[in-house]
Amino acid sequence: MILSICLSPCIDVNIEVDSLSVGRTNKILNKRIFYTGKAINAARGLKRLGADVYATGFMYEDNGRLFEQELHYEQVPYKFVWCEGRVRENYKFVDNKSMLTEVNDISPEISEEKKLELLDVVENLSKNCEAMVLSGGLSKDMKASYYGDILRRAGSNTLKVVDSYGDRLLEALKCGVDLVKPNLDELQSTLGIKVTSKEEALAGCYELLNMGAKRVLLSLGKKGAIITNGTNNYYCKSNNVAMNSTVGAGDGMVAAATNALAKGAPLEEVLRCGVAGGTAAVTTPDSITFIKEKYDEILSEISVVKI
Repeated sequence: MILSICLSPCIDVNIEVDSLSVGRTNKILNKRIFYTGKAINAARGLKRLGADVYATGFMYEDNGRLFEQELHYEQVPYKFVWCEGRVRENYKFVDNKSMLTEVNDISPEISEEKKLELLDVVENLSKNCEAMVLSGGLSKDMKASYYGDILRRAGSNTLKVVDSYGDRLLEALKCGVDLVKPNLDELQSTLGIKVTSKEEALAGCYELLNMGAKRVLLSLGKKGAIITNGTNNYYCKSNNVAMNSTVGAGDGMVAAATNALAKGAPLEEVLRCGVAGGTAAVTTPDSITFIKEKYDEILSEISVVKI
């Protein structure tokens, strides 16, 4: 089983308007609502790949039942730690010039009792897990060290996959992590560096390896990704595809890479699967994960080179 841990669920409300005028009435042309969160997205992707996946994390009493409906539809089993308050809602406004305006909410505070409860849930569930995925933000009252608290509860044989950056990633690395997946901006932000070449990107990945990562999967966006374990380095270029949405692309990469890693796939195959998952996700309109058939199609067309 693969355990996917969502610390910060959110509702994304994507709104299209003809033009966005501050201080005036604006008419909505189209609205799409996604019940999301990085680890919830990853759980959906893992399920579509046929993985035995289980979702957990924090959920909020006022509107969290909507997430249950989504996971029931995807046939993803779950056990949430229920907290007072509402799931945060993020609003994205896009006008006729493709100008994006975002208004992001913050998560309610979580009690110490609930934080400890989730640690116990993770410890119990991870006893039967081949791998666990930890990703996403934290509520405003939580310290980055909570990432480490969770990872220390992982079973001794559980592979640990982390998709985060900054202090959360640094705290996770102190525990040892089997796979981390930053994107280029996150790598630069976490290490305080500027990357202008593939060589500099690899050097940044090596820094993460020295801090406690066993493997680093670095997303380069539409250019593909690289992976390294410090001994072998590989690069995989994305297919040129029609990009319908960037929502969930990184989560699709995490899902496919984690699935391959849990199956014992070699380093280059973990990379190839990850790139296929991320690429398939951006081709899928009105969705936050990929369609399995599209994933299989892309996977058959991409290859990996050693660098």
